[in-house]
Amino acid sequence: MGQKINPVGLRVGVIRGFDSHWFYTKKGYAQALKQDYVIREMIKKRVGLGNVSRVEIERAANRVKVNIFTARPGAIIGKGGKGIDELTRMLNAMVRREDNTLGVQVNVTEVRQPELDAQLVAENICAQLEKRISHRRAMRQAMTRCMRLNGRGIKIQVSGRLNGAEIARCEKDKTGKIPLHTLRADIDYGFAYAHTMYGSVGCKVWIYKGEVLPERRLRQLEDRPARRPRREEEESAPAFAATKAEAPATPEGEQA
Repeated sequence: MGQKINPVGLRVGVIRGFDSHWFYTKKGYAQALKQDYVIREMIKKRVGLGNVSRVEIERAANRVKVNIFTARPGAIIGKGGKGIDELTRMLNAMVRREDNTLGVQVNVTEVRQPELDAQLVAENICAQLEKRISHRRAMRQAMTRCMRLNGRGIKIQVSGRLNGAEIARCEKDKTGKIPLHTLRADIDYGFAYAHTMYGSVGCKVWIYKGEVLPERRLRQLEDRPARRPRREEEESAPAFAATKAEAPATPEGEQA
């Protein structure tokens, strides 16, 4: 099952959380879901390919908080904060068309290591494919940068009319390990599309960053008392222990 399903969705509730933090009854659920989709598409279209990792949306009574995770915060904030002010005005206008009481607050968070973010890696590869760079070269460079920053494993798959071939095909490359069935394994997943002159080319990226222990298991390991090594215990134990007192020796021929 781990080979087929989205690794992020499989781990939600175990080591990952949701990108949308709100609760609605049957009445307002569809409207809020549509707003989330439109907000994310508007942000990605405005910022451009290869800059936005993910968008988290939190909703309160009359406020929508949008957290943008990006590798280039300056491209969103703009000179003197003009970019983020304009983006906030656009989102407010879109949201208030459906509900006049809502207000939007936008926060920008920088992704420190974009080479370890699967979505940014996939979009970066697609941006190179649109510039007619060889897909093998783009894949190899992305894998090298990921492993250089202590990534545990990375897998990249591209499919489509690669290098303008007449017949579409799928190519994949992998280095390190990708334990898809291990739920405690922190595996990031991202996908993107490159629109080339020959057609669309899809790119999928899996990045393994290490294992994440659940908090309860982690507390159990921390509270466990320290135990001496087995070798020290054997050395400190007495080599011989008598079980009962020895009887006094009697000369031969004498009877007790």
